[in-house]
Parts: sequence; structure tokens; C-alpha cells
Amino acid sequence: VACGADGCVYPGVASEVDMLSYTERSRQVTLLGKKLAGRIPFIVGASAPDPAQVIAHIQVGVRAGAAAAMVIAPGALAHDIVAQTAFFDQIASASTLPIMLQNQPVPIGAGLSADGVARIARAVPNVRYIKEETLPCGQNLTKIREACGDTILGVFGGAGGRYIVDELARGSLGTMPAAEFTDVHVQLVNAWRAGDTAKARDLFMYTLPALNFQAVFRMHMTKETLRRRCVLNTTHVRGKGPAMDPGDHVELSALLDRLAPHFETFWQPTPASAE
Repeated sequence: VACGADGCVYPGVASEVDMLSYTERSRQVTLLGKKLAGRIPFIVGASAPDPAQVIAHIQVGVRAGAAAAMVIAPGALAHDIVAQTAFFDQIASASTLPIMLQNQPVPIGAGLSADGVARIARAVPNVRYIKEETLPCGQNLTKIREACGDTILGVFGGAGGRYIVDELARGSLGTMPAAEFTDVHVQLVNAWRAGDTAKARDLFMYTLPALNFQAVFRMHMTKETLRRRCVLNTTHVRGKGPAMDPGDHVELSALLDRLAPHFETFWQPTPASAE
């Protein structure tokens, strides 16, 4: 909110959603709704392998004031579009919130083709948004927009913000990366919307090395960055994946020093750690 974001989504892949219990997710979504207090819309991350679990997460989001629900196309159903459509139809039929279909690459999601995503969206009216994250993201975003037409309200980008300029150029409604560079992404999107594409591309060039670093270390990098930005007190990560060693902490310091002039808030440099 302080960084000027248009909305908030929680929990998602960057929130270690697969590592949270139902009780943890419910408590944190409830706390988020209270904290936001309607100042900006939030999208509840409701992904789960079973439709009944998804519906339960959506209901928690409804009570917390969510504006929509984001659901990953399950990897277990792979490219079976009939099964994927049935999955989303069952959820959408029980949901009072519009659904955002999140198309995540394998192994987290199904990595559906653009045509497959469009077929699901056309068949399930309550799927109103798409979050497209499979490569090539820009081409797939274009294909989905053209195939869906006005059957959806629009497509968002993701993939950590690593393709954000291409996505915006192709008509993306916005992007949903992790939260470590929210203020910089807000500046970038606002510049693009104002027609200052040169500034937007300059900001993209500043963020990209750090986002490439994040693509390797994922939540370890995100949490350490948020710790250094005085948002988090701990960098404990539950999920699998490579942890940062002392050399990586030094490299992260160099990357953040280059980005620091563009941080508008939450920046008080602290010594590198190797937690």
C-alpha cells in the first residue's frame, strides 16, 4: 500500500503457498483483509489440488473481503483440457468471486498452452482473468487475449516481473511479481501508462539482474531482500531450492546498491547476513 500498488495477491508461489497449512493460510488471509481494510483490492490465492479445498480457501477470502480468487491450473491434470475445464467449472460454480486462472509452468502448474487456457476460459464464464507465466510469456499473453476476446476482463503477467515490458506492450493489465521491488515496479508501470516508455525500460534494466538472481534463489532472495528493506525480521524458508552462501549475499548487496536510488520507501541498508 505504501509503495502505491494497485492491489495485493496472497498467498502465491512466492508466499510458499504449498508449504502452508489450511489453518496458517486462513489466519494470514484474514489478517491481510483486516490490515488492508479495503484500501486496495486483494486477490486471495486459493490454489489447491482438490476443488473442495479451493472452494474452502475462496470462502475464507470472501469473509476477508477479497475481490477475486487466483487458482493454479493443477499440474496433476496436465494438458487434459476436459479435466481442467471440469476442475475450474466446479470451483467457479461455487464461487461468489471472479476467478483468475494462473497458468504456471511445470512442475508447479500444468504449463497449459495458450489455446488450452483460452478453451477453459471460454467454457467457464466465471473465469474472468488469466495470469500467464509460461514461456514465451509475451506471445502467450497475446494469443490468450486474441482467443478469449471479451469473454475475460484481461490478462496479467507474472514470472517474477522478468518480462514485464514485453507484457505491457502486448496489453497486459499489469503484473504480479513477488513483493521485494514493489515500489520500483509501481514506478515502471506508472511510467508505461503515462507514455514514458523510455523511463519504464530504464527501470526494467535496473531490476532485471536482481530478478535473474531471484530466479535462482527464489524465496531465499526475496526474504533476504525484504529483511534488508526492514519488512521482515527472519529469512527462514520452508520450501526446497538452493540457499544463498556468503558470496551470494555479497552479490545481492551489489545488486541492491544499484537499485537503491529507485527505492522510495523501506530502505535502510543493513549488513549482509548468511542466515
